[in-house]
Parts: sequence; C-alpha cells; structure tokens
Amino acid sequence: MKKLLLTAMLATSVLGLSAQNLEKIKGTLKAKKLTEAKEQIETFLANEKNAKNLEAWYTKAKIYSEISQDPAVAATVPDARSIAFETLKKYVDMDEKGQLVFLQLDNYKPIMDVYQGYFKAGADDYNANKFETAHSNFKNCLEVSEYMVGKKWSNLTLDTTVVLYAGISAEKSNKRDEAAIYYSKLADAKVNGEGMVEIYKWLVDYNYNQKKDTEAAKKYLTLGKEVYPEDKFWPAYELDIARDGGDKAELFKKYEAVLAGDPTNTSIRYNYAVELYSEGYKPEVAQRPANSTELIAKAEEELKKVVAEKPDYAAAYLVLGQIQYNQGVDYNAVNKTIRPPQGGRLKPEELKKKEELRGLIAQKFDAAIPYFEKVDELLGKEGKLKMEQKSYLKDAYDLLITIYDNKQNQEKLKFYEEKFNSVDKVH
Repeated sequence: MKKLLLTAMLATSVLGLSAQNLEKIKGTLKAKKLTEAKEQIETFLANEKNAKNLEAWYTKAKIYSEISQDPAVAATVPDARSIAFETLKKYVDMDEKGQLVFLQLDNYKPIMDVYQGYFKAGADDYNANKFETAHSNFKNCLEVSEYMVGKKWSNLTLDTTVVLYAGISAEKSNKRDEAAIYYSKLADAKVNGEGMVEIYKWLVDYNYNQKKDTEAAKKYLTLGKEVYPEDKFWPAYELDIARDGGDKAELFKKYEAVLAGDPTNTSIRYNYAVELYSEGYKPEVAQRPANSTELIAKAEEELKKVVAEKPDYAAAYLVLGQIQYNQGVDYNAVNKTIRPPQGGRLKPEELKKKEELRGLIAQKFDAAIPYFEKVDELLGKEGKLKMEQKSYLKDAYDLLITIYDNKQNQEKLKFYEEKFNSVDKVH
C-alpha cells in the first residue's frame, strides 16, 4: 500500500513539474524569445510523458506561427509556417472531444495568422514578379483556407481571391495544367465579376486547343454563356468548334442558331454568307455540291441583310459583286463550249444560244458593277487603309477592269487601271 501511494505522489509531482515547464515556455513565447521558446517546446515534447499534452502541441503551433512572422527568426526556420499548420492539425486531431478550448480562447488566431501569412507572402512575391514562389504560397494559403472551410471555421465555400491568384501565378509560371485546376474551381462555382469572364474563355481555349478535349471546352463555353450571356466570344467559338467538326450542314445549323439569338450580328452573318458561298461555288462546276444553287442564293440573301444592317460593310458588297460576276463567268464558260465543227459553221440554234449567253453574261456583269463601285465609294475616298481593306479595293478594281475589257469600254478600263495601280501609293 505504501508503494502504491509513493508512486501516486511521484506522478503528481511529475505532472506539476510538466505544468510548470509549459508555463515557463509560454512565458518565453510571451517575451518574444522565439528561438528559445522553440528549443524549449521541442525538448518538452520530446519527452514521452508530454507527447499527449494538448496544450503543449497548441503552444508549439503558436511558437512556430510567431516565428514565421518574424523575418529575422524566420530566416533560420524557413518552414516555420508549414510546421505551425501541421502542428495545429495534429492538435485538432488529438482533441478527441473536439472542444478545441485553446484555439477557441485565442479566437482561432494562430490558424488565421498562418493563412494571412501565406497570403501576404504570395502577394509580395506576385507583385515582385516572383511567380513560382507566389504560386507556392497561394497554393499553401488555399490549403489552409480549405482546411478551415472543412472544419466549418469559415463561412466561405470558395476562397475566390486565393484560388484566382493561385491560378494566375501558376499560369505565369508556365504551369498551365495547374492553372487549369484553379480556374476550373472558379468556373465550376460560376464566379462572376469584372474580368472573370476571361477565366471561362481561357478554359475553353485551353481544353479545346491544348488538351484536345472538346467536351470539356463545350462545358466551360456553356458555363461562360450562362454567366456572361452578352459576350460575343461564345457564339464565335461555338462556330469554330462546329467548323472543325467538318460537317457543313451542322455548321450552317449552328450559324442559324447563333443568328436567331443575335440577329443584328453582322460580322457573324457575313461569315455565314461567305462560308455558304465557299461551299456552294467552286470554279470547276463538277466540284460543286448538288445544292450549289440554293447555297449561293442563301449566301446572297444573307449578304443583303448585312448591308441593310450595316451599309458601310465594304467586304459584303465585294462578295455580292463576286457572286454576280462569277455567274457571268459561268455563262461565258458555257458559251466557249459552243464551237463549230472543224471547217464547218454553227447551227442556227447554236448561234441563238450563244447570243442568249452573251446577253446573260452582260446582264450579270452589269449587276456586279454597282457592288464593286460601292466598294470604291466606301474605301477609295479613304486615306490609309488596313491590309484587308486594300485587298478588297484592289479586288473590286481588278474585276471592274475585266468587266469593262469584256465590254470593250476603253475609257472605263483605263480609269480603273489607274485606280488599281495607285492603291498602294494612296492608301
């Protein structure tokens, strides 16, 4: 009985000594003697008898958190913030009752200090263009944030700012795959706000062009349209995807759907008309599709809608003129096939047909002239032109030269030859 009593007395004595030692360590921490406090707590916890002391582990977390905020001491313990976080997690795991008394008494300050420390370090690195280390710090900051959210210590569901800068710094470090992870978190949460539309666009382009994942690209395109329905990027990219699919019928359906939702989009309507015409008209008749006539007629219809909506759309007038001109060329090609046999003469009906074709050629060329002249009217009076505008103007002059040569109108031919030759000088 005396032996048992002695053991109990010794145990009480050791516990009292441990408590005194811990209070001493806490005093050292309070006095900001951080290096000394670190050594003391490590020695204290190295003792097997103290290994389950919740307050000791919590005190260790506080010490390392304080060290991470002191530049001079932190230089000797570069992973102090990480140690503080891991120690806090150990403290939480060890508290079987989940009361977290010490953390609550401190109003969760140590974990918030770790979070804010990582964020400040990330922001400082980012502003100094040190994107690799910025990414590392923002990544760690996000880990702390997600831990707090998981423990319901934070009312955030997604730490948008940290996720965004983790993504941007990863992208600027050429870690596009990692950037995609962060940007996807934002897009999946349907974040909005100034500039956030670029996240959705980036993900569409990244998945479609880099990862060759059409379904993922379509997913973020759909999300982007939902959050930013007015942005013109979405229909243009939808059309790109449909075009790359190679099915012209599907592409034209997509154009119709896009224009149904945005009927005044003259740029998309013009592109639709050009693609219709490119599909319907081939210089070699044998290469044209069976519905060539319908496609060309539809192209002309759409181009007329373009110029009705935007009367200064020079490119649309040029294509309208080309449609008429090329129909005249087609009639001319047929006319050339009607030839007399060697040593013979054309039959009366053949002569009649050739006369009819010459009339149709002249009719189509005449129909083309006003459109080409409109291009001249819009662009010819301007000063410096963009390269594509100069190309439109030259094409219009070139075709007018051919038409007036066919008409044997030397005056008009020379007039447009001079204009053609002066484009590069004047514009």
